[in-house]
Amino acid sequence: MASHSERRNAGTRGAGSARDRVLDAYETLLIEQGPGGATLDAVAAEAEVSKGGLLYHFNSKESLVGGLLDRLRERSARDAELMRSDPAGTVAYYLRTSMPGTESPAGLTRTYLATLRIADGTTSGEAARSALAGVDADGLAALGEEIHDPVVAWLVQLVGDGLYLRTLTGAPLTGGVSTDELLDTLRELLAARS
Repeated sequence: MASHSERRNAGTRGAGSARDRVLDAYETLLIEQGPGGATLDAVAAEAEVSKGGLLYHFNSKESLVGGLLDRLRERSARDAELMRSDPAGTVAYYLRTSMPGTESPAGLTRTYLATLRIADGTTSGEAARSALAGVDADGLAALGEEIHDPVVAWLVQLVGDGLYLRTLTGAPLTGGVSTDELLDTLRELLAARS
């Protein structure tokens, strides 16, 4: 099991600001305990800041949710930049970072997972679902720059989503196909459509 400080800083590089530590702690608690375990007191304790320090950055639970969704949007935009600049191409990047045991270098994977934990029927949940839809749109737009057929681009995104679902659930990959074989087959299909 990761130590307290390793879990706290898992979403960022280095120690980060107090605000980043609070967001890291909120992500960790959402992932490990769900929304019920992510109280303001628990977030402050996990972030190793006083409750006053937490309230300085996020004056309410809604403000904390807003901070998480802002982080999600920022990380999604950065992830889309990384997709576009990956030497192997956007498809390879998207599939590679969707595989179980991998994550986006932009920190998007953890933030996305934490956001999924609050995407329920509440007002915050509606905002979370809207932000998650924005992440999907960012990814699809980047894929569309490499794959000019919008249906095929969406199919590739859905393959990545399926891989990511395995990551979220911890289910093993089935089918006996490696990531490289999957990518090679997709590239052949894409070349045939050109």
